This record gives sequence, structure tokens and C-alpha cells, in this order.
Amino acid sequence: MGGSGSKSRGFWSFSGSGSGDDLAKDGNEQTLARARSFPGATPFVFTRRSSMFFDEDGDLAHEFYEETIVTKNGRKKAKLKKIQKNLTPQGTIKLDHPCIHMQARTTFKTKQKVS
Repeated sequence: MGGSGSKSRGFWSFSGSGSGDDLAKDGNEQTLARARSFPGATPFVFTRRSSMFFDEDGDLAHEFYEETIVTKNGRKKAKLKKIQKNLTPQGTIKLDHPCIHMQARTTFKTKQKVS
């Protein structure tokens, strides 16, 4: 069931050190996580790596296919061949709405009406 994540130290600046020795006396983990992190760190993600590619013509798509004609037993048959060469990744794109990072150690609660 393998994951290759580091258990000793958090990779993200807002995740804290990952050790339980330096817990605050009041037990407020959210304040502690913010105190250990960098002042400008945020659990929100504003950019991501795109999964789309540019081809030689400048077209943008997830996958590119080329139509090839295969002759078998005197019959011509068209097949699609996936193109994997000469593709350039789109790169980093800005998200329309910020997302919460999956490793953020922040708990969000909704306000419940007390009756």
C-alpha cells in the first residue's frame, strides 16, 4: 500500500515540522501549526501544472492522434496512432478559484445554529 511521502518532516511550509514534541500547553493545534510555519504561508493553491500539450502546429490538447492507412489482405483500413513525440507541455496555469492543498493541516467547520 505504498506511499513514498516523508513522515519525519512536512514538505509544505504550512504543514509544520511533523513532530509532536513541541506541542503547545493549551493543545490548540491550529495556532501551533501557524506558529511553526512561515508568516506568508497559506493552505490555498493558486496555480497547478497543466496536463495539456502543444503540438508542432500550436494546437493545444490532452492527447494527439494521427490517422494512418493500413493495408491488410488488399483492404485499406484507417487507424489512429497516438503521437508522443515533439509535444511541448503547456506549463503552469493559474486556477480560476483557489483550492485547498491536500496536505494542509487546517480544519474548517461550519457554524451550527444553537437552539
